[in-house]
Amino acid sequence: MALKPRITESPPVRLIDLKSKPFFIVASVEVGNTTTKSILTATNMETGRTHIINKVVRMTRDVRPPKPGEVIFGKTLTDVELTREAVAELVRDTLTESMEIAGLDIKTDLDFVVRSTGVVAGFDSPEDIGEFIKALADGCLIAGVPPKNMTPPMSVLNIPKKLQKYSKLEQVIFDGAVAGVVPPIGATGVEIVANEMEGELATAGIKEAAKLTDVDFRSPCISIDFGTTLDGRITNSDQPYAKTIGNFCGYAGAIPDAIIRGSKAVDSKVGTALDVLEKQKPPSFLTLKLRAKAIEAYAKRIHELIIIEKVPKDRKRYGSVPVRPDAAEEIGVTLIGCDVGVNGSDMGKLSAIGMEICKTYGLQFVYAVIDEVMAGVVCKLIKVAKEERLVFEDTTIGITGRAGITGNKPKLILKCLDEMNLASKIDEKVVFVDDGLARGAAVMARCMNSLGTPKNPLGGRHGGKCILGQRIKLQNK
Repeated sequence: MALKPRITESPPVRLIDLKSKPFFIVASVEVGNTTTKSILTATNMETGRTHIINKVVRMTRDVRPPKPGEVIFGKTLTDVELTREAVAELVRDTLTESMEIAGLDIKTDLDFVVRSTGVVAGFDSPEDIGEFIKALADGCLIAGVPPKNMTPPMSVLNIPKKLQKYSKLEQVIFDGAVAGVVPPIGATGVEIVANEMEGELATAGIKEAAKLTDVDFRSPCISIDFGTTLDGRITNSDQPYAKTIGNFCGYAGAIPDAIIRGSKAVDSKVGTALDVLEKQKPPSFLTLKLRAKAIEAYAKRIHELIIIEKVPKDRKRYGSVPVRPDAAEEIGVTLIGCDVGVNGSDMGKLSAIGMEICKTYGLQFVYAVIDEVMAGVVCKLIKVAKEERLVFEDTTIGITGRAGITGNKPKLILKCLDEMNLASKIDEKVVFVDDGLARGAAVMARCMNSLGTPKNPLGGRHGGKCILGQRIKLQNK
């Protein structure tokens, strides 16, 4: 029987319903290496289902250049320089456009904003991400977001009246766990990987989106986010809160970006696969069949340049991402990384192969090779996790991000995982999710406001009941 990928799609929601029904409206504002997004979500508190209202996407490379006197505090993977003021303006414009398209008022209709960033290449340590988060907050404030809509409420009275009866704030407080998983923090209080928040949001978002499928994506689980940089988590099945026992870091979408830059179809420095492949038709079945050996050969050459492993203890960066493997080891968390050479030193070789492929076979063929390569990356990440004894018999796998769910990747990933004999019906254990990070922002906002749906829980184990009672007992202690 053919394997069937479970790919989520958000159901539409009408403006009239947003105004009249108990919807919790959240904006996920993210500045990434490639794109800057404002994605509006609305969660119906009666059903627990999250709808994506709209998404406004801009290219981060289009951020305005630094003005005299502004401090450059970081840069993207393609060396686009960033200042606090420039990032704030980019966030303001993106969020404002998103609200205007939706026909919603930023001060009265928007219930919460969650900010995140995947731009970690230009930072010296995980702690430096704080300055970026401040820039995101500045942008939200100048767009008109009330400060109270960016922090957890002190009491149920600080929650909008239409939502107060759905809040469990008088029973449990927000204690840092999102969707039933506690974050990994080193013994000294430091983050073990710079883009930890992205991994947290992606995990929560996949848990929420999986509700649209027949996959029960509660703990234990593996989440992998294939944005430009790689992030994600591996959890165990502890209750009431699952522990993070593994983290992913390094390169993801940056790999196809490097390959496509050799094609001359995009800018050789800041071009991305998004610029080309979204407009390019996927290769036909006939093309894949006739060129299968050549596709496999190129994918093999590319994989010879990609390193996927447990992050060595002496590394301060892995795939350009600041990491603390020493702190991770102290608390029993395994860091699994994906690099191209050492911190991207062999990216130029990927571009050279991309140029060769395009000259010989054309862009459609590049598309097919990228699908094969990224499916291989997923399977190698899972293989390392399995070797490190982080994969259990009932572990489910969730994948989100442009470099993991587009094109023919879901089918290739399922085929590869099936060959690894992880489960008898692997397609019932794997889910592919659109906009996992934005969905996760909606979940995090709900957790901060203790807006739970006990009848449709996100926390706990596969097949288990809501963990609210266990949380109350734990906090009462």
